[in-house]
Amino acid sequence: MQRLLAAPAGGSSALSPMAFEAIRDLLYSISGITLGPAKHGLVQARLGKRLRELGLDSFEAYVARLGSDPAEVPRMVDAMTTNKTSFFREAVHFDFLLERALPVWRRPDHRPRVWSAGCSTGEEPYSLAMLLVESLSEPRLRDASILATDISERVLARARSGEYSGGALGDIAPRRRERFFEPSETGGRVRPEVRSLVRFARLNLLESWPMRGPFDAIFCRNVMIYFDEPTRARLAQRFRALLAPGGLLLIGHSETLGASHEGFTCLRPSVYARDR
Repeated sequence: MQRLLAAPAGGSSALSPMAFEAIRDLLYSISGITLGPAKHGLVQARLGKRLRELGLDSFEAYVARLGSDPAEVPRMVDAMTTNKTSFFREAVHFDFLLERALPVWRRPDHRPRVWSAGCSTGEEPYSLAMLLVESLSEPRLRDASILATDISERVLARARSGEYSGGALGDIAPRRRERFFEPSETGGRVRPEVRSLVRFARLNLLESWPMRGPFDAIFCRNVMIYFDEPTRARLAQRFRALLAPGGLLLIGHSETLGASHEGFTCLRPSVYARDR
């Protein structure tokens, strides 16, 4: 890390090319997120707030801080991570589960397991949990589980709270709001029957994974778009290793596995099944 974060000479409140390169290289080495030159302004805007909070007067000083203070590195990654999400986002994926996956998951000998990779503030895994509560009988529901992971502790804390604003709840059909949320000061809180299905944990997708498969479905939507092709290829094969034969990998509508689809069959755009 010290080599990556050799502080550029001089310093100013503007993000210099050398400071941008140091931050870009560190972010890539830790998280796999790739920043092109067009992201210069984004980095300056997002990390400028950290400079003010730390009382630093230049990005060069911030680069030096990253090299001397390990606790600042995850805060930098957190600031640079995009966490846009909503309940039942890209609804066609949930419809697909209802049509193709739930009939299998209802079988008496099946224990449904789903992983939400890059879960952000929790809307995706809670949406999955609502779908399972609606679709599975009590014995199957007791055996079901959803793992939800993200690299950011900040968004995971929000997800664990289960608290959402009225604006966020506006994405949910009224019948679901009434059934699955209880009123709170912020707007609504996910009810225990939904929360109990989801386990949240911090995970960097580039590091080792402590969990074991097989999973019936892995949601990794609008995450790999920030990675380069070699990273996407490696990640796709790691997902495949944890999927049950025929298990589903669901990615964002703007994403594709491309050349990384070996061992998968594309069922429809953004939905892949592990080959048996």
